Amino acid sequence: MRKPATSTSKAASRSRPKPAAALFDAYPAPVKARLLALRRLIFETAKATKGVGALEETLKWGQPSYLTPETGSGSTVRIDQVKPAADRVAVYFHCQTDLVETFRELYPELSYSGNRAILLDVAGKLPEAALRHCVALALTYHLRRKTDR
Repeated sequence: MRKPATSTSKAASRSRPKPAAALFDAYPAPVKARLLALRRLIFETAKATKGVGALEETLKWGQPSYLTPETGSGSTVRIDQVKPAADRVAVYFHCQTDLVETFRELYPELSYSGNRAILLDVAGKLPEAALRHCVALALTYHLRRKTDR
């Protein structure tokens, strides 16, 4: 007797790596390590932040991206190596929000790229507390916008 197609496809999808997860292997080792640290920080922050719900990891513009499809609470957060600089990575935010402007006011010591990203060196200590706060603000952006209306 033949198994239903749904059980076969579920098993197959569990064995295949997620496209975003597979992308990390393409980065040089120091960049990969920093991006994986940011990925962990994003997932931990989402889990600890009220109203965010489950996070979806996907690829947008070829970059690992984190969305809040369950609750619609937040704006997409993306991470990637800064090109052509091999020694920097960025946490990207939607450029048509006021998120990076807010981050600049709260954390002037961080490095920014226009109104779209926080720039980080591959080496050195991550400013974890500031990043967790910024990521939490991004992942709850739509929740705050609803209460402001």
